[in-house]
Amino acid sequence: MLRDNSMKTGAAPATESISASPGIEGGAGASPVFAAPAVAGHEHHAAVGSPFHSRAEAANAVRTADLLVLTFLFLIMIGGYHVHAMLTMGDWDFWVDWKDRRMWPTVLPIMLVTFPAAAQYFFWEHFRLPFGATFLCVALLFGEWLDRYISFWGWTFYPINLVWPTSLVPQALFLDIVLLLSKSFIITAIVGSMGFSLLLYPNNWVILAQYHQPTEQYGTLMSLADVIGFHNVRTSMPEYIRIIERGTMRTFGKDVVGVAAFFSGFVSIIVYFVWWYVGKMFSTTKYMKSI
Repeated sequence: MLRDNSMKTGAAPATESISASPGIEGGAGASPVFAAPAVAGHEHHAAVGSPFHSRAEAANAVRTADLLVLTFLFLIMIGGYHVHAMLTMGDWDFWVDWKDRRMWPTVLPIMLVTFPAAAQYFFWEHFRLPFGATFLCVALLFGEWLDRYISFWGWTFYPINLVWPTSLVPQALFLDIVLLLSKSFIITAIVGSMGFSLLLYPNNWVILAQYHQPTEQYGTLMSLADVIGFHNVRTSMPEYIRIIERGTMRTFGKDVVGVAAFFSGFVSIIVYFVWWYVGKMFSTTKYMKSI
């Protein structure tokens, strides 16, 4: 501990050293620590033993560390969320003729509300930052567009307009806005998750509508989306997707989307609750104590 005994302006600072107290930094007999001379006109001085020369320098270092952590977290979420999405609903997101009126609006919201729910707990409970869902969905879309261009177009010249990823940012923004306004994860689970499901189809309709136009191919009436199966053959296409209406967009409308979206919304509420607690379980340092 150091004490400045000079009280007059411009006088040379006089400091006295006090023996270090027992503890981490030493004990009796430890080398005395002296403070750096005070500089006239400087109100803020660095703490003894600090690697920083000013509080501004320390704050800048903290901001740099935060940016590095967010960057690495973004890259990790690209990998983790992308793998989860591709293993659970990948084909419905890959091919335009899989973006039907029944399974697509049912499966995607249920499978994709998972990581955003956990991220919302982490960012909101620890930092009061209401952008967990948007952060995760932007990371997922970033990884998906890399995958589409590198894997589909870069390797096989597969048309990008037939394998575009589902737009998710408006749904994620809605989820975060509900959390910001309500400050309640229960309301976010009920209202936010339902909106996350209901907004999927109308949000993507601008992109998808053109593929609903009818066309005749080889004497068969089908939608433009179905043409992909004739001109760009895939070996993993299940036959039931072609023959149900039950599956692809062959019937050009009716009310199947609403029923599928509301069902997906109710299931997404349950999934959100589960994954909120998954985020709570892993947003802790207690598992590091044994390392």
